Amino acid sequence: MLTIDQIDLADIDLFTTADIHAMFRTLREQAPVHWQERQPGRGFWSLTRYDDVLAAYRDPEALSSERGISLFFGKPPAAPELSGFGKMIITTDPPRHSKMRQVVSRRFTPHAVKVHEPMIRRLAKEIVDDVIERGECDFVADIAARLPTAAICEMMGIGREHRGLMFAIANETVGRHDQEYARGRSGQDAVYAAQAQAHEFFAKEADRRRAHPTDDLISALVHGAAGGEPLSQDEISFNAILLVIGGQETTRNATSGGMLALIQHPAEREKFLAHPAAPQAIEEFLRWTSPITHIMRTATRELEIRGKKIRAGERVLLWNVAANRDPEQFANPDRFDVARTPNDHVAFGHGEHFCLGANLARLEMRVIFEEVSRRLPDIELAGPVERLRSNFVAGIKRMPVKFTPREARAAASA
Repeated sequence: MLTIDQIDLADIDLFTTADIHAMFRTLREQAPVHWQERQPGRGFWSLTRYDDVLAAYRDPEALSSERGISLFFGKPPAAPELSGFGKMIITTDPPRHSKMRQVVSRRFTPHAVKVHEPMIRRLAKEIVDDVIERGECDFVADIAARLPTAAICEMMGIGREHRGLMFAIANETVGRHDQEYARGRSGQDAVYAAQAQAHEFFAKEADRRRAHPTDDLISALVHGAAGGEPLSQDEISFNAILLVIGGQETTRNATSGGMLALIQHPAEREKFLAHPAAPQAIEEFLRWTSPITHIMRTATRELEIRGKKIRAGERVLLWNVAANRDPEQFANPDRFDVARTPNDHVAFGHGEHFCLGANLARLEMRVIFEEVSRRLPDIELAGPVERLRSNFVAGIKRMPVKFTPREARAAASA
């Protein structure tokens, strides 16, 4: 077993090369509330027990989102307005948070999302159509990433010709520590560059919606009001960016990771293929992959967790990935079980900041898994899986797969 001294949760490379579940098992058992400070001024607390993570999510007064939601110690942007702190729904605290959230929340209720199922089904069929005769593809780029990108763009009223830009903005933001996406820039510089590009795009889109209101999400931001006050242009742009990123990342990575888990667990895959629409399987994909590895909070006052004194201003990391494998909450947590119930995971967070798009993500995952299971039933790995270099997003960049092309399968059936 790893020792506490061997665990460095700020070492991003460990999240692509090491068994992170072994690290978190050690922390849960030996130091569930753990302070790490390998360099002066770069310290943070880690919560790894389910109950502690849940309690932290429920206390936005003591643990604030306004100073960022992922671990970083980088320099502030040259233009402070690029930080987004206090302007995005995800980086605001109550009462402002709930007022801003109400601007678009009705678009993400189960009923509102259900209306989009025909559109999502059409997109999923088109995606499978594009690969089914090839016999091979990159599951991430060609399937898992395409559906949520296309769906959120349609809901936002963003034209097909801009989907590549939206995909790039999401990659550069969440992949800031991966040199392929950062393109030689430092982590935060990559984020700020992506945000500047997005700001310019969404400022133009907002102007169009002011002149010609529509029924899409950008128009909802432009013409909505938080507490009776219209959103500023910065708030409109930042929340449009949030919708683009949030609309892609969780679904993309839970879909990729869920398919990988099915391939690696043949018995569970057989059970899943018999009932590909079972909601329990989608919840297990989310628990198993924990697509958002951690969420950061900043203490607004001194507080105590399991006897540890946390001071005002200190960073506190809520490790979803650890909470979702806590044996005190989940029986046999390291077992992938597509029929697991109950399954009260925190893959979507909890409390005030519970993922706005959770209903949409679940629908997209159900539809794409139904289509892939029905039309590419023998899908298998065709090469090494390449993971994103990140301790914030459990991302897969590439996952080559192979399957029997439609014509060959039809001929074999005949």
